[in-house]
Amino acid sequence: MHVFVKSYGCSANLADGEVLEGCIAEAGYTLVDSVSDADVVIYNTCAVKGPTENRAIAALKRAPKDKKLIVAGCLPLINFERLRREVRFDGVIGPAVGGEIVDVVSRVLAGEKVVALDGALSAKPGLGLPRLRSNPVVSVVPVSYGCLGSCAYCCVVSARGRLRSYTVSEITERVRKDLIAGAKEFWVTSQDMACYGRDNGTNLAELLKALADVEGDFRVRVGMMTPNLVTDILNDLVEAFRSSKVFKFVHLPVQSGDDLVLRGMNRFYTVQGFREVVDSFRGVFPKVTVATDVICGFPGETREAFENTLKLIGEVKPDIVNVSKFFARPGTVAAEMRVGVVEPAEIKRRSSEAAKLVRQVSLERNRRWLGWRGDVLVDEKGKVPGSWIGRNLAYKPVTLKSSENLLGKTLHVKVVKAFSTYLAGKAE
Repeated sequence: MHVFVKSYGCSANLADGEVLEGCIAEAGYTLVDSVSDADVVIYNTCAVKGPTENRAIAALKRAPKDKKLIVAGCLPLINFERLRREVRFDGVIGPAVGGEIVDVVSRVLAGEKVVALDGALSAKPGLGLPRLRSNPVVSVVPVSYGCLGSCAYCCVVSARGRLRSYTVSEITERVRKDLIAGAKEFWVTSQDMACYGRDNGTNLAELLKALADVEGDFRVRVGMMTPNLVTDILNDLVEAFRSSKVFKFVHLPVQSGDDLVLRGMNRFYTVQGFREVVDSFRGVFPKVTVATDVICGFPGETREAFENTLKLIGEVKPDIVNVSKFFARPGTVAAEMRVGVVEPAEIKRRSSEAAKLVRQVSLERNRRWLGWRGDVLVDEKGKVPGSWIGRNLAYKPVTLKSSENLLGKTLHVKVVKAFSTYLAGKAE
């Protein structure tokens, strides 16, 4: 029987999808690249935002009626009622299910309608399960599932649950195996990297130091870290980032530049606290790439509060700012808020205004790299034939042109052009 798998969303969900494919292939099913060739279609979904959920539902509705359809991932737990109401499915399963997918596929093919969501919030599949990596150079390593947060706008906790961390030894063993298999870049990922290990007696700094001790030529990209959970390990974390194996890249979502809005969001830090974390990294690594997120139009965000967010972006000058419009998600505290609600048209205006500033700041930051010379690890093909994308020490994307296959190679390059979202380089 032929199975088609497609994953959407964050790096953790993509890693889950690789495990789904690996387990399905090991069980003897044939994986195919198109829906038309499949007997079973599996969509590993994301529903973190309203538009994301809408796109997922639309894709599910387009699934051919003559195929068995299994819906996996976060959507079934975030909005099962809508899924059941609008989509014809044969099976439903949550995120991070690991080898359980094989049983679900078998039951669906036998004609059973399967809803297997029990235990989804405590799932933690073994790191040794078979996987089919979508990129031979990059290994996405989930170091934990769930988080310790209670953000008023976030629905992911209802899909991923509370924190469950893997041990340092489990993670380093996985890295060693993937190194042997050819991986050169590792994305250590979770819902919140800053809370890693707080349930089993370790922390992110200790994990990074252990990874730096693994023999081999590779680089590590650290995923998103909530600012307040960085504070108590900040000195050790900065020290761990000194390793040449760790990309100088930090993703610290601030979400708002206004302390009152942050309190309403249940974000347990202040704007000043965020600034201090950024300053600590920049003080040691002047070229560090700082990525952050902001939400426009959260209930209670006045025009003055929004202006504070713009001021923060203009002063801190993050290299990357992911700008989102606020959408009330089912089951969240924010969905019940009735005071200070911002009209959709105003949210759209604020989002556009923030995005314009972000483009200016990002271009300004990237121009600082003009003339830089150094090593770049090529980790993906470009969209244009003959183009390649590599990453420098700060995880800046650097485009290169070559008729050769550069994937996985480390090249010495010079940055010759700067754009708001990438750099253009020339191999030397």
